[in-house]
This record gives sequence, structure tokens and C-alpha cells, in this order.
Amino acid sequence: MSHRMLFAAPALVLMLAAGCTGISKEPAGNFAAQSDKVVPVQDETDPAQDETDPAQGQQIHPDTSAAAQAPVQGDTDDGVRDGEKPADVTDDGNANEDDIPRAEDDGTDEGISLIMVGDILLHDPVNRVCRVEGQGYDYSGIFAKTVDEIGNADIAIVNQEVIIGGAELEVSGYPAFNAPYEIGDELAETGFDIICHATNHSLDRGKKGIMNCLNFWESQHPEVTVLGIHDSEEDRNNICIYEQDGIRIAVLNYTYGTNGIRLPEGMPYAVDILDEDRVEKDLLRAEEMADFTVVCPHWGEEYSHRISTDQDKWCELFLKNGADLVIGTHPHVIEPVKWMVNEDTGDKMLVYYSIGNFVNWTAGEGPGTSDRVVGGMAVVNIGKNDRGGIEIKDHGVIALVCHLARERDKMTVYRLCDYSDELARSNEILSRDPSFSMRYCTDLCDEIWGDLWY
Repeated sequence: MSHRMLFAAPALVLMLAAGCTGISKEPAGNFAAQSDKVVPVQDETDPAQDETDPAQGQQIHPDTSAAAQAPVQGDTDDGVRDGEKPADVTDDGNANEDDIPRAEDDGTDEGISLIMVGDILLHDPVNRVCRVEGQGYDYSGIFAKTVDEIGNADIAIVNQEVIIGGAELEVSGYPAFNAPYEIGDELAETGFDIICHATNHSLDRGKKGIMNCLNFWESQHPEVTVLGIHDSEEDRNNICIYEQDGIRIAVLNYTYGTNGIRLPEGMPYAVDILDEDRVEKDLLRAEEMADFTVVCPHWGEEYSHRISTDQDKWCELFLKNGADLVIGTHPHVIEPVKWMVNEDTGDKMLVYYSIGNFVNWTAGEGPGTSDRVVGGMAVVNIGKNDRGGIEIKDHGVIALVCHLARERDKMTVYRLCDYSDELARSNEILSRDPSFSMRYCTDLCDEIWGDLWY
């Protein structure tokens, strides 16, 4: 059975039923945490909405830190550079895959497997397909083709794009989203350990949405760790630490903003906003408490495969303050994966700029709309090197495709390697963008990820 822990001070560990909740899964693995890299952020709007029918002995520890911050505005196409394949080299601290060889496995341990998938973006058509008359909602089919990869990972993270406020607040899609509790049940059943809730849609149902969501997780799935939203300053000041086999990994989650919706009165801590002072302090504390630090920023420019100047800025901050791994969401399309190197210290940070959507049913139309149903599952192995340090031993991307269908048993997310031309010809995205095909998906993954995906 896993436990909730709180670091009241770097040297003091207290058992506490507050902050991060414990992680519990059948297959046990190893985890490590250390900080030395950084991540960027930017803004998002979501024109994606369709009105047509269509124990593994692991632990999580929190720790105290300062108050919440104000949102950071995302930037526009101005000043952004074209996203390059992971093998590209830049002259501003980005390093090429060949320049930073992957660590050799010294045979001392198998490492800790960490996976993360992108946005659970429940547009109205998705909810309609998953609606069971008189019984609520059944989202199980969406995860049926990827449950093994998710459930077998030591740490499985998901970006829950929309607040889970329950049916009492009215289930809805774009522009003001609200999800039923059944999606939370399914995320837990599928095997996700950490839910990232800091997104631009966190406040779509205001204070009530935040409180309903947190109450749901605490009462129904206390084994799941929720990041990014809080019901108290004390909870906000916790830093989530995952521990396994003596290795500690810190996980942080922030969003660039909340679509202009102000934080609830008296709750400046409600949503973790990307704020330089706040992030730097969190990273410093994570560095003191963990061996490896992961940052999950909700950032970037929507529907763009390019890395924005805002993302570049945040990556520099993350790197400078010790982050080791950054996995981004929000653009709704995939973006490059790159290493960054701190020229002063030699520390490396791996950045997945955007892993795109996991599930969505966009209302967008025309060329490029198909990009929104191609996503990725970040796959990272973390372990000890022959010097006893903690590092990324291997990494990659499992390419995913969201198969849109009007029947609940056919609406799902496939690994691209399991997809086919026949399935592609029946994907409802074709009604939005006739250019969609199996070849379209593989070409896009080749362009953005090179030979990193599988």
C-alpha cells in the first residue's frame, strides 16, 4: 500500500494525509529524481468542438513552498523558429541526439519506466458517443488499445485537459468544458498514477469545479496523485515526490494561464500558474528533496508544430534550475523532442515540447486538421549510471492516433503501429479533413520525431 508523505522540511519526513497521494500499481519498478533542466509555456484557445452527432511499494511525498503566481501570456508566431527533428543541432544550448549518447545499461537495475500521454479533451461528440442511456458515461473503449502500455509503466502520467466537475455542473465541451466523474474512474482503472490538472481550462467551472474535482479524487481514488490544482495554501506548498527503491522523483505541473478567468476570490493557490519566481523556488526545493525532476508545463502555441520563443524562455529557466525532463502539452499537435545542455554545468535536460492530444473530436476543418488526432506517448527510462547518479537511460515516443467513430466500441486510441489503411478510411476525421490517411500519420511523425518514434 502506498502512502502520502509530506516534507515539512528537507530533513523531516511526516506521514500526512494531505498534498500528493500515493501511487499504487501491481508491477513495481524503480524511480529516481534529480533536477537540472527546464521547460517552457504558452497560451491556448480551443476551437475544437463539434456540435454534430457523431502496489508496488512506491510512495509520493509532498513538500512545502511559496504561494501561487500570476499567468504568463503565451506568444504568437512572431519570433518562433521552425520545429526541428530530434537529431537537429541548434546553437543555443540544444543538443543533437548523437551529441548526447544514451546511457549504457550497466546491468545493475532495469530502471524506472515513465510514460505520459497528452490531452484528454472531451469535446461534445466524444461525450455523446460515450454516453450510456440511463447509466452515465463509459469511456473505457478510448483506452482499450493502450491500457497495457499505461498499466505496465512504473509511473503513468496524463494531462486531464478539462476539469472533472461532475454531472451536477452540467457536462459540456468547448468552450467551457466540464467532464463527468466517469472519466476520472476510467483514468484510475486504466492505470494512470499522476493526473495533471493545471490547464487553461482548469477554471471553466470556477471554484465549484475545482472543489468538486478535488473531492472526487480524494474520496474515490486516493491512490491517484493530482497535480496543478489545490484547495488550500498548504496543499499548494507541497512538492510531489515519487519514491521507489531509494530513488526519488519530483513531478511539477503548471499552466500558462486560465483563458482569462481569474482565480477564485480567496484562492490564489487554486491553479499552478507558470510564474518565474514560483517555478524557480519549486525547482530549488525539488532539487533538495529528489534525485530527478520532471516538469509538465501546459504551454506553447495551439495547432503549431513549431517551438515558440516562450517555450524557449521557459526551457532556459527549467534547465538553469535543475529540471531533468520536461513533457509539454497544450498545442493539440505534436512537437519535436530535444536535448538541452547547460553550458556552465554540463547538465542535460530532455524536452518533449508537445505530445499532442490523446483523445479529442475537433470542430476544426480543412488542411492540417488531421494533425490533431496524431499524438504521442512519451516513454522514458530512468535509472542509475555506473557512477551512482540518476539519469535518463533511454527514451522514445509511441505514436498514437485517435480513431473517431460514432459507435462507442469503435471510438478508441490506437498505437500507430497497430493502425491500418482500412481503419484510417473509416476515421470520422475525414469529414473534417479529407487528406487524412495512414500515410499522412506516418509522414507527420517522421517529420516531427524522425526515428525516435515507434
